[in-house]
Amino acid sequence: MFELLMMWDWLGFALRWLHVITAIAWIGSSFYFIALDLGLRKAADLPAGAHGEEWQVHGGGFYHVRKYLVAPSEMPEHLTWFKWESYSTWLSGAALLMVVYWAGGELFLIDQSKADLMLWQGIAISAASLSVGWLIYDRLCKSGLAERPTLLMVLLFVLLVVMGWALNQVFTGRAMMLHLGAFTATIMTANVFFIIMPNQRIVVADLQAGRTPDAKYGKIAKLRSTHNNYLTLPVIFLMLSNHYPLAFASQYNWLIAALVFLMGVTIRHYFNSRHARKGNPTWTWLVTALLFLGIIILSTLGLENDGDGEDQAALRGTALVMARADGFEEVHELVLGRCSMCHAREPFWDGIRRAPKGVLLESEADVARQAHAIYLHAGVTDAMPPANVTFMDPEDRAAIRRWYRAAQM
Repeated sequence: MFELLMMWDWLGFALRWLHVITAIAWIGSSFYFIALDLGLRKAADLPAGAHGEEWQVHGGGFYHVRKYLVAPSEMPEHLTWFKWESYSTWLSGAALLMVVYWAGGELFLIDQSKADLMLWQGIAISAASLSVGWLIYDRLCKSGLAERPTLLMVLLFVLLVVMGWALNQVFTGRAMMLHLGAFTATIMTANVFFIIMPNQRIVVADLQAGRTPDAKYGKIAKLRSTHNNYLTLPVIFLMLSNHYPLAFASQYNWLIAALVFLMGVTIRHYFNSRHARKGNPTWTWLVTALLFLGIIILSTLGLENDGDGEDQAALRGTALVMARADGFEEVHELVLGRCSMCHAREPFWDGIRRAPKGVLLESEADVARQAHAIYLHAGVTDAMPPANVTFMDPEDRAAIRRWYRAAQM
């Protein structure tokens, strides 16, 4: 079982690596094409149907790019479609979510102090949350609000805030942030799969059949692409937030997420305005700084219910098995002496005000719930304590391994 655990952890690492690589490709191409689109210039020698052009230099060569609002008079022999960057990012992210938050749901997904749910119920809510946002958002876009893009963006923001609050009523702060990011990323990828790509295929099919394509398909795709552009930066923040407990472990984490979405708008507005040569809106710097200051303040107003005073009677599932395994008492005392000075509700290690990554290792319940992390970080590797500052010796690490393996018998 412990060999399987290490393989499972490596699987998570591999999926995270793949997810980051594909996200770089998707976000990079998205930012590039938004900047390209906004920077197009008119020229007297543009061919019929061309909307604008731009000259660029990169990698020792020059590129001459032209954009057609509908399509050129004749289809080129080779046409590059940008879609797999988005699909691969979503698929790898969904797989990573299943590995970390579904398989590890007892620790990372459900907060028992908020909702007394079985693991399968939490997984069902997790899966449903990824689709419900797209269904509501898509209905809004098709309701006529496409002609009022500002109002549509406001309603999308309200939807995201409500979803963040709702997820926080059930999930841990870490899972809420991650799922809100996945919820948003699902909207973005669904835009590509269900709207942008089909509309482009309609245009191509019309051209191949000798028909004049309807410009409305390009307009619809452009609206969805613009939404994706403004949602990208908040999604990145939410995906990174699980490494920073000040972001996810605050009582007001859903409000922090809401301010992050507003920061995404102000930051992208600045760059979009610059790329479109519509001025230099430096006021966005001040607004972004104030929003970030608001996030900092919210993060210091208190932490989630951390279960202080829980004992083994409150445990269930895997955590209960770990608490009853031979050697648990020894490991609990060992962790108290080597780890709890940092991983405490009130850390007393100089310079640490919050337990790293929100991991608490004081009570028996804390240690039982964190068995997986303790085994990997302090049993089979020497990642913890950092630089072995509390002098955990090989015999201590061996005791952790014996306890963990005894629980698998």
